[in-house]
Amino acid sequence: MTGALSDLKIIEVGEMVSAPYCGKLLADLGADVIKVERPKVGDRARTRGPFPKDDPHPEKSGLFLYLNANKRGSTLDLAQGEGMELLERLVAEADVLIHNVMPSDMDRVGLTYDRMKRANPNLVMTSITPFGLSGPNRNWRAEDLTVWCAGGVCVLNGGGPEHADLPPLKTFGQQSGYQAGVHAAVPTLAAAFARLNGEAGQHIEVSGQEAIISQLEMTFEYWPYMKMIATRLGQKPLQPVETMQCKDGYIYLCCIEEHQWRGFVEIMGNPEWAGEEIFKDRLTRALNWDVLKVFLEEWVSQQTVLDLYRKAQAKRVPFAPVSTMG
Repeated sequence: MTGALSDLKIIEVGEMVSAPYCGKLLADLGADVIKVERPKVGDRARTRGPFPKDDPHPEKSGLFLYLNANKRGSTLDLAQGEGMELLERLVAEADVLIHNVMPSDMDRVGLTYDRMKRANPNLVMTSITPFGLSGPNRNWRAEDLTVWCAGGVCVLNGGGPEHADLPPLKTFGQQSGYQAGVHAAVPTLAAAFARLNGEAGQHIEVSGQEAIISQLEMTFEYWPYMKMIATRLGQKPLQPVETMQCKDGYIYLCCIEEHQWRGFVEIMGNPEWAGEEIFKDRLTRALNWDVLKVFLEEWVSQQTVLDLYRKAQAKRVPFAPVSTMG
């Protein structure tokens, strides 16, 4: 079946996650993506697992195959003049160039927007780097953990109230690369769409650090709005918003609105304690969370996940099972 972006031709010069994931999102929508790799060594993602039977093989990396499905492939040595000339020929017939080459390497091989634009004046070029194309940190090398820490998420990502003494933690996998890829795909599509309206090509710059910072959500507003400093254990200005253990697993509770709390109280059978003054609204419930949590944990622990989830959905209360990977 023809995809929505079947008329879009993309050249991708990327390794590991950020640029390949951006390319994957567009390829999955039908774009013709040609992935360019280095001769002999290829994309570093080929060396990352998981591998079938834990036997490393460059053609069987689960990470590489996931990120590069639905793409065509080519090998070019951009460190050689001939390789850059061949890239220019590819770019001349493309709509978009996506890459995550470091700025210092861009300068060294001549992978600049000015040069690529000479090959294709209407080119949309998307550059994904850890810290942007300008500024004092532009050439800092970075892996996933580096970008997570630089983006400020690690210090807020602890082990929860039961493990408050744990050091800052990163999220599973290569999430900074995926976030940068998503943040790159959206403006790339916008720039490609603008060309349909007669606009010229554009150079899009995406910083992995800035992509991670965007996940801090309301963290920066807590102090000016509420005189609260964001902590790794969560701000919890409203309650209940919590994960709790049932008889057969975990469930996420969310009662931000008053009608949601009333629905939850009805599910629990309208217990007498729910009518106490200290639980009268979401702010007082948050202030007295240490008391309310005891009541809720005791009741929730006697329920099964799916039964409680279905009852909550019937009352339009946004609970959710915590799914496992098994």
